[in-house]
Amino acid sequence: MKRIKSLNIMMVIFIFFIMVSSGLLTSVCFLFFYALDFFPFPFLTPILSPFIALLVSSIIGTSLSAMVSEKFLKPLHQLIDATKIIAKGDFSVRVPEINSDSEIAVLLRNFNQMAEELGSIEMFRNDFINNFSHEFKTPIVSIRGFAKQLQNENLSEEKRKEYTEIIISEAERLTKMSSNVLLLTKIENQQFITNQAEYDLDEQIRNCIILLEKQWSKKNLEMNLNLSNVKIFSDEELLSHLWINLIDNAVKYTDDNGRISITLYETGDNIVFRISDNGKGMDEYTIKHIFDKFYQADKSRSTHGNGLGLSIVKRIVELCRGEITVDSKLGAGTTFTVILPKCQKGGIHKN
Repeated sequence: MKRIKSLNIMMVIFIFFIMVSSGLLTSVCFLFFYALDFFPFPFLTPILSPFIALLVSSIIGTSLSAMVSEKFLKPLHQLIDATKIIAKGDFSVRVPEINSDSEIAVLLRNFNQMAEELGSIEMFRNDFINNFSHEFKTPIVSIRGFAKQLQNENLSEEKRKEYTEIIISEAERLTKMSSNVLLLTKIENQQFITNQAEYDLDEQIRNCIILLEKQWSKKNLEMNLNLSNVKIFSDEELLSHLWINLIDNAVKYTDDNGRISITLYETGDNIVFRISDNGKGMDEYTIKHIFDKFYQADKSRSTHGNGLGLSIVKRIVELCRGEITVDSKLGAGTTFTVILPKCQKGGIHKN
């Protein structure tokens, strides 16, 4: 509202400038003619001189307006043209910016920022579709290939069992991927935490660890727990996805006979959850993209995941108005730290 008033004042000043300028120039012209004792129609002067002055002033004012407004409105014309290009789906267009704090300068900067954001969203959408198609196609091709192998009557019982297990594993992978996509779609369209209730968070985390016991026992991992008795007021089902994905990620990227440490404690009005492993760790590039959809740091292990788990984690933390940080170095393991308020009221917290 303040900027609108400021723009109105600018327009008033612009019009006032044109009026004063045209009046002054008209007066100067008449004074010049009278000083030279020259006037084109002296017999009309007593009666029509005000109208002649008005006509001359109008001509001068119109000419000045045309010249000044051309420069003043040029950025707006560029903005209109750029908007038409945006409407056709081309988000690469940018308008020249003005180095000032005026309303038009702010408008141009905001337009360029909007175009950049739209371009990023479009690129992300295309990447998502391509990655989604690839991740779904891979297990389907695998299932089809091994199913054809099972039709071979000369196939040994050992091979038949091996191929059947692969088909089951790929089918489970598809099921998990579908569930994760549906969950991510749901929480991305969600703005508030619902179904909130108070419950014991430490007990929930223990249950999540038990649910994943098969995975970490198979790798003979040492689980070190330091869980304080903590109560939280939140959506229990939603947070269970958060803990399961973080624990599953740590198990997945920790080598056999490795170690995972999980800590939970309170600090003021917040709750701190920290999970560390002594796995291979990540480089700076991986840390930067770890929460991107379908991003997988270890391509050689792509069959073990679908790159959606940490995207779900990030979104849930945002919904809970919390924070999540990653500390990792190659060869030194990884630590995820989640800070959540004890009571998640309101919408998404923007860091």
